[in-house]
Amino acid sequence: MAFFTSCQSKKTIKTFNKDEFKSWAQTPPMGWNSWDCYGPTVEEHEVKANADYMAEKLKDYGWEYIVVDIRWFVENDKAGGYNQTDPHYVIDEYGRYQPAVNRFPSAKDGKGFKELANYIHNKGLKFGIHIMRGIPKVAVENKLPIKGTDGITADQIYSTELQCEWLKDNYTITADKPGAQEYYNSIFELYAEWGVDFIKIDDLSRPYHQGEIELIRNAIDQCGRPIVLSTSPGETPIEAGKHVQNHANMWRMVDDVWDTWPHITHLMDICQKWYPYIAPGTWPDCDMIPLGRISIRGERGNDRMTRLSKDEQYTLMTLFSIFKSPLMFGGDLPSNDEFTLSLLTNKEVLEMHRVGINVHQLFQKDGKLAITSKNSVTGDVYLALFNISDSPVKVAVELNEIGVDSNCKVINLWTGEEISTTSDTFGRELAAHACGLFKFIQ
Repeated sequence: MAFFTSCQSKKTIKTFNKDEFKSWAQTPPMGWNSWDCYGPTVEEHEVKANADYMAEKLKDYGWEYIVVDIRWFVENDKAGGYNQTDPHYVIDEYGRYQPAVNRFPSAKDGKGFKELANYIHNKGLKFGIHIMRGIPKVAVENKLPIKGTDGITADQIYSTELQCEWLKDNYTITADKPGAQEYYNSIFELYAEWGVDFIKIDDLSRPYHQGEIELIRNAIDQCGRPIVLSTSPGETPIEAGKHVQNHANMWRMVDDVWDTWPHITHLMDICQKWYPYIAPGTWPDCDMIPLGRISIRGERGNDRMTRLSKDEQYTLMTLFSIFKSPLMFGGDLPSNDEFTLSLLTNKEVLEMHRVGINVHQLFQKDGKLAITSKNSVTGDVYLALFNISDSPVKVAVELNEIGVDSNCKVINLWTGEEISTTSDTFGRELAAHACGLFKFIQ
């Protein structure tokens, strides 16, 4: 374990009111996350390569976040799981993890992620990181002091109860202990100093850790920098829907989504509970997008292009977009082929994702799914039709169900093709696992 002294300048810190955080993500966040392709092993040059690609090819379409996922503070982690045998942690004198310099060279001399964040900001993008909830075990074992307290140490605010089952780096923080709020305040002050714009916090949702979520929200509000909060992973209990909507900008509905068809159909089922919670600033999250080249050094499977067929890829992107989920691409961006890039740069689809309102499901039965929304600017109506079954089938809706008639113009959003309507019913023959996405212009 390496200890580093962090470098922080003193400055006046702005605080935010409890509802101001919703203004930080008025539309669903869009970005790239290192998890699907690099697991816990991503290195600085790989983060920069993905940022360079996003700045060149995706920024003009609304993509902006570059997120370093799990265990950036471990010098000797591994692909295909985690090194929990002899992890070499990097941590400062106040029990706060620091980037591993052998993986992030710009973090030397206690600079943390400041220089990497500056690199990303200079490209007109935003920077994010992943952390686990709780306090590092090594901080507890070494009784490290908590910054901002009068002598409280890490061993006075922890509990072994409800420790994460799959990664043992941290202990639970007991929310009502003196020093608990101060610890979260201290790490978010550090992240604000680094220039962090987005944070994904793991092991918060199942079981739902209401006390720690409130500590985190308080810490963000006082850190002086707008930081979008993503809680992870699912399944967030629907009973906590109002609470998470009041404390996070996005929250996971399911566990990790990988490149298999059952992951997508499970997500469709879970989405049914969450339509009422889709709102500016607070977004139910379908998880990352496992498309393009994934598992270069990932947790699930070997280095590969996504196993989803082209029809299934359209289905995934259509579901995520009309549902207004945050869009966090999981593949290695520089490895994209033209088809993958086309899924991320369709202006009509991304406009629907950005300005759609009144998102709701029309039906999900007999292997068929229909979802609709409305353009908040033009009043145009969107309709997504899905064949969830394993055989070709026609999926259709009555036009009066979506508030239009047969005199309207219909555009296929993925192809740009104009479709004529002569009936009060609109439908399409869809191959197994395929979809259609349409805009109705009155």
